[in-house]
Amino acid sequence: MSCCFPFGKKAAQAVQGDDDVHSVKVFSYNELRKATQDFSGANKIGEGGFGSVFRGVLKDGTVVAIKVLSATSRQGIREFLTELTAISDIKHENLVTLIGCCAEGSHRILIYNYLENNSLAQTLLGARYSNIRFNWRARVKIAVGVARGLAFLHEEIRPPIIHRDIKASNILLDKDLTPKISDFGLARLLPPNATHVSTRVAGTLGYLAPEYAIRGQVTKKSDIYSFGVLLLEIVSGRCNTNTRLPSGDQFLLERTWGLYEEERLQDIIDIDIGDDLDAEEACRFMKIGLLCTQDAMARRPNMTNVVRMLTGEKRISVDKITRPAMITDFADLKVSNKEQRSSETRSPTTKSFTTTEPFSSSETPTQSSM
Repeated sequence: MSCCFPFGKKAAQAVQGDDDVHSVKVFSYNELRKATQDFSGANKIGEGGFGSVFRGVLKDGTVVAIKVLSATSRQGIREFLTELTAISDIKHENLVTLIGCCAEGSHRILIYNYLENNSLAQTLLGARYSNIRFNWRARVKIAVGVARGLAFLHEEIRPPIIHRDIKASNILLDKDLTPKISDFGLARLLPPNATHVSTRVAGTLGYLAPEYAIRGQVTKKSDIYSFGVLLLEIVSGRCNTNTRLPSGDQFLLERTWGLYEEERLQDIIDIDIGDDLDAEEACRFMKIGLLCTQDAMARRPNMTNVVRMLTGEKRISVDKITRPAMITDFADLKVSNKEQRSSETRSPTTKSFTTTEPFSSSETPTQSSM
């Protein structure tokens, strides 16, 4: 089946048989319109800055998740192709499976396997309307599964993939609560011999590592920072930021660090976990979360060691835990930079950052040390 991109020869080649994309089936827009009952609101299962996700049923009865990119989305053709090429040939228990795509006319659509239990953001961290019971064993399974998926992206494939947007809404759950990392629209490939890729910042405030938020440097350690924040959310059952709480409790990472200093980490464990709670293991997980969110990249463990620490195969280096990089640090820097720009007519080194939508921009592989 052939189709045509209106946005460049490279895009059309990528879907129609370019060497960078394999085993991705191309669907017609009409097929997907029928599968979703004309993209009915009743079939909408998610929405974000990129567009909407619909539940659909293909002609052969396969239930799928259909991600329709908005015409006004800032995810351009570059990010669309990135998502295709990043996961078209990658298979892992803890990554979503890309089934196909549509690039007909002005439509840009991705088709994934359907996951019955939605995202962590909507279930564990949502309005608690979910009937899912997130006991301790379920949370351990989710945390370890996400860690294994990230370790696979970082350590087991070549070139390594930096996801760049690890967060609760991008962790989907199947019927057995097996976690699947999704949404590779911001992913970056790490070139050989490079320690980081320089790019404009696009992600979600609260999950952003300092070197990424401030300097635009994307590394494996950027993903590890984001995972650390996610790990704290899984144990506490709290979103990383909640402005409705008292000022001292609004930011999960800051609150966790304060309790760690007071040797009271157990106070932030989710009270809804249930009778199977292993408080010692939960506190160990939070210490791993603090290790992953260290300000200095060198202090953060790689994902292979994170998996080993989560499973108890490796001891946690508690002596390496220092004050993590926190969201208020970024906010203070952003205010400072704005003040500097207003007082200087020329300031070529000052850089602000954007945190909600992906960008189409150039990137430069760098070989400087981490």
